[in-house]
Amino acid sequence: MERRVHPDSTGICTHSLGIGACVRRVEDRRFVTGQGNFVDDVSFPNAAIAYVVRSPHAHAKIVRIDKSAALQAPGVIGVLTGEDSIKEGLGEIPCPGFPALPDGARFHRPLRPVLAKEFVRHVGDCVALIVAETLQQAKDAGELLVVNYEELPAVTVVDALAEDASRVWRDAHSNISFQLERGDRQAVDRAFASAAHVTRLRLHYPRVTANTIEPRAVAACRETGQRFSLYSSSQTPYRLRETVCRVLGMSELDLRVVSPDVGGGFGMKGQVYPEDVLVLWAARKFNRPVKWRAERSADSMTSDAHGRHQMVEAQLALDGEARILALRSSLAIDLGAYLSSTAGSAPNNATTSLSSAYVIPLIHVVVRAVFTNTAMMASYRGTAKPEASFVVERLVDKAARELGIDPVDMRRRNLIPASAMPHKTAGGFVYDCGDFNGVLDKALKLSDWAGFAARRAQSEARGLRRGIGLAMHCQRAGNQSERMEIRVAPNGSLALHLGTHSHGQGHETVFAQMVHEWLGVGIDDVRVFQGDTDRVLFGRGTFSQRSMLAGGSALKLAADDVIKKGKRIAGWMLEAAEADIEFAAGAFRVKGTDREVSFKAVAGKSYQGQGVPPELNVGLDGTGSHPGPYTFPNGCMICEVEIDPETGAVSVSRLCSVDDAGVIINPMTFEGQLHGSTAQGLGEALLEQILYERQTGQLITGSFTDYAMPRADNMPPIVSDVHPVPTKTNLLGVKGGAEAGNVAAPAAIINAIIDALAPLGVEDLPIPATSERIWRAIHQRGIEPATGP
Repeated sequence: MERRVHPDSTGICTHSLGIGACVRRVEDRRFVTGQGNFVDDVSFPNAAIAYVVRSPHAHAKIVRIDKSAALQAPGVIGVLTGEDSIKEGLGEIPCPGFPALPDGARFHRPLRPVLAKEFVRHVGDCVALIVAETLQQAKDAGELLVVNYEELPAVTVVDALAEDASRVWRDAHSNISFQLERGDRQAVDRAFASAAHVTRLRLHYPRVTANTIEPRAVAACRETGQRFSLYSSSQTPYRLRETVCRVLGMSELDLRVVSPDVGGGFGMKGQVYPEDVLVLWAARKFNRPVKWRAERSADSMTSDAHGRHQMVEAQLALDGEARILALRSSLAIDLGAYLSSTAGSAPNNATTSLSSAYVIPLIHVVVRAVFTNTAMMASYRGTAKPEASFVVERLVDKAARELGIDPVDMRRRNLIPASAMPHKTAGGFVYDCGDFNGVLDKALKLSDWAGFAARRAQSEARGLRRGIGLAMHCQRAGNQSERMEIRVAPNGSLALHLGTHSHGQGHETVFAQMVHEWLGVGIDDVRVFQGDTDRVLFGRGTFSQRSMLAGGSALKLAADDVIKKGKRIAGWMLEAAEADIEFAAGAFRVKGTDREVSFKAVAGKSYQGQGVPPELNVGLDGTGSHPGPYTFPNGCMICEVEIDPETGAVSVSRLCSVDDAGVIINPMTFEGQLHGSTAQGLGEALLEQILYERQTGQLITGSFTDYAMPRADNMPPIVSDVHPVPTKTNLLGVKGGAEAGNVAAPAAIINAIIDALAPLGVEDLPIPATSERIWRAIHQRGIEPATGP
């Protein structure tokens, strides 16, 4: 990846190791040398292994379970079923992220059983837990478990809304869990009635899955008495502790949750799963440490929370100058069979995220959240914001093509000008700052947009179609408050106890950079502790690009607290008033003099056992909390593709990205986030799709043989730059940058493909835009492909 970042262009400090420096990730050495500490690395003496027996049916009634033979199998310690959960009074898993609804609204908010009791509702649903001495013994016993099913009709999102559709939940009035409506319908209808042009779009955004490099894993053991430890590959350990204790009827003080190194999360690991409860229940019941790890096909593909999946109808109204008057959209969003912890996130985001970077005076959105006989849906990197950006950018590009307007000009007519900031969107957000035209200008130059015609001619000379597409984006980042703590050792080294959670983002590096700059402590003298409810008082974890803006700002307040305490002790040491003490470059000094004491000396003195005035207390520990208000990272991505019309094979040849992420703490880690998120966006545009058979609900893409992900040869060089406009909504000026690639890439890629195929009569294309789909789009129109020389 080529990156063009100028140290003086970010508006931030350029210390060699501080904020704004390209510091190599300190955590990577242990990862690449196999010294990471993941849940599956945790070992207990006398540990048993758990195996989940899953439903082979998408929808069925459980008539009978006979576990007698399984219990007699070699090595089996116990077999747990839904009937056992009822006998022992277990609760069920709630959905804390259910949306607020108006009074009188119809909704269905079922709890999720940890083991199916009367019905199974998707392929892979949890039917029984077998605990044995070894995994193979548990699997063998699973073959002996007798489960009699009465199959029932299954529904996927295509049919779930039909009047006569089979209901996923029998006690519900329909398959709609809830409906959201935002905007003034009548005002939008009037705008459309007066429009000079209306562009219409129907699309199906596919269901995808995270496929984290580390599968989900859980381990549990008794510590002492009624106190247990639960190790989980969760990115939200405190949410996990709260929910598991609620289901099992435990005090939160009796459960320590540890989420150690986590190999990727993307929102999928922010959920609470039946296995999290089952493993702890088994450890408590059988008084043995118990471990479970997902297998990719048997468990992950069938039971991990999936993401995306929307059926969308959208329309854009424009006046005679091609300026946007209004947008309206109707969506069906797939929830799967069960409500995830964040079931309301995608529907809520879908109603507020359509403004993007444009002046759109009026928006009306209706979202129906739909139960289906499939694995549950949850947050996935961006959570409905990539889908919203895709809809808007496809509409704008399609409108430009229908009106014969240059796509760049079309956007310039409608972009929110920097002079209009702060700008309140029709979705209800307030953009505090941004320079969308400046981002577009830089992207056009970076991509050599003006030279595209020559590159297209070169491709056509080789018998290939070449297209170019762009996508603007501006989406919300941040969510909820955060708490951070700094503990200062007597030798001046620092222990950061973080409420956020790193599952690949590089927090150990960037947070160390921050405190290095603020407190003058060497990066090697900083240690990071996270994901352990016994070590960290509280934390919300990491999601929604919140770690730097909420967590980083809270860490800054904690550092200020450390400095404030240090000034009091330094004043006593230097025999000066606290108000006369200043701190800079790792030393406390008396203003206007050369009298100073080092940070380390003050830290050591703060722990002195005698002689220190009692009002100075012990140590320099500092805490900070920050509300984490929303920010709005934005940018532009420009894509070029080449297509072989004989085969439909598409190659993404160039990607150029310019982003306004505000202040960038570490350009190297920011680049890594952009690269990874762009790969995910490319995968959604061209390759990835979870498929269920429509009539039976059987999972078709149940392994990596069937589910395609981007490989190295799918990824082009990425040329990127930044155009930062620091925000004042948090203490650091950061906006977030973890989702830029997957928000922008799908629309940019599809717009480029349509540009390449438009001369052949192709006006739209479903995603993923596979080679077969492209070939059919070309040839079903009866147009012979161009041939080379």
